Order: sequence, then C-alpha cells, then structure tokens
Amino acid sequence: MATSFLTNQQIASLVEAIQSAEEHSTGEIRVHIDSNTDEDNAKIAFKVFEELCLNKTKEKNAVLFHVNFEQKYLTIIGDTGIHAKVSQSYWDHLHDFITSEFAKGNYYQALKSGILETGLELKKYFPVKGENHNELPNEITFS
Repeated sequence: MATSFLTNQQIASLVEAIQSAEEHSTGEIRVHIDSNTDEDNAKIAFKVFEELCLNKTKEKNAVLFHVNFEQKYLTIIGDTGIHAKVSQSYWDHLHDFITSEFAKGNYYQALKSGILETGLELKKYFPVKGENHNELPNEITFS
C-alpha cells in the first residue's frame, strides 16, 4: 500500500530490511504506519504494540516503529526483554536520528537505517542459538 511518503517498492524494501535485521537474532521488528491519528500518537502506538502481539514473543524482544508521517511523529517501543538490555539513551539517539531525517524528507532511508540498526542491537543481546523461528509477520501494517 503506497503512501505519499513511501512507494510500493520502498515498502517492499523495508520488509526485506526487517527480514535481514531479524536474521541473526531471535528479536522481532514491526513497522506500523498510521495515517489516522491526530493526537496522542504515543498512546495509540502502545495500543498497536499490543494489537500486533508484540508483547507475546518468547524472549520479550520485539520492537515497534510506529510512524505518523503527516505529523512527522515516531514512537519506538521495545518490549521488556530488549528494553532491559538496551539503555534509554540508545532509543533516544535512534529516535532523534530518524525524526531528524524525516524532517529532511528522508522517510525511506531513515526507517531502513533504524530497522537495520535495531537488528544489530537485537543480535548483540538475543543471538540465534539453534533454529530461528519467526514469531511475528515481517509485513508493514497500516491504519
């Protein structure tokens, strides 16, 4: 589903970035693009986090990028397992980088970089040991 901010090809490439980022860890990454929320994006992001079952992964190591391009708003939510291992300053830095790129109109590259960077953090703390089950779909969701 193309948006005025991402083409279908860029969306497909972001799905590939999610697959690549998850390849060497047991972590799960989801991206949700919200075009409906006018206020309280953070509250909606937590609701989406729960709806997408991100709080139900075995190691509690799922991460959600909740994006509202129209408002240039981003919420990054890490479940308790990853949040316990990665400092808040890491998430703040990642958030600041992505939103500064959004402000420049670099939506696709900012999201892709954020996804891949998150994959490196997940790999540090949740490396694959044996079979790597994909617990959640890699698709990008929309509202």
